[in-house]
Amino acid sequence: MKHYLALALIVLFTTLVVADEMGTPTHSDKKSNGRVCPLAAADTRVPLPIITKGKGPRCVEPTDVMRRDHMKFLLHQRDATVRQGIRTPKYSLTGCIECHVQRDAQGQAIPINAPGQFCEACHRYTAVRMDCFQCHAATPDQRAVVKTRK
Repeated sequence: MKHYLALALIVLFTTLVVADEMGTPTHSDKKSNGRVCPLAAADTRVPLPIITKGKGPRCVEPTDVMRRDHMKFLLHQRDATVRQGIRTPKYSLTGCIECHVQRDAQGQAIPINAPGQFCEACHRYTAVRMDCFQCHAATPDQRAVVKTRK
């Protein structure tokens, strides 16, 4: 199972990085004039995720690093916060959500783990379970619900 997950991640990141380096539009490129990334042009049963750009000037790490290692940063941040009481904003989940959350027509934040949203789109594509939001808030204006284990 781990091999399939690794393969799916490699395919996703290779497709996105190669398309970006070639200047080739991807599915999420609205200026593509109908062109599609050559690697994505093959008939696949799972469409490439649409990755929206964050609101800030740039991410805390380069895009290719975040695509590959974001979970390591979040887990390290979690361990430092929970076990050592160290809170830093650089890799905070709250910072990610504030930058990447989308808003609906009424200006309400759409949960980042909702279908088609920033986190959910890639996690669904790579078949990786996302359990961050069982405890953490999925929108910047929502309070986290802390669940206790029985």
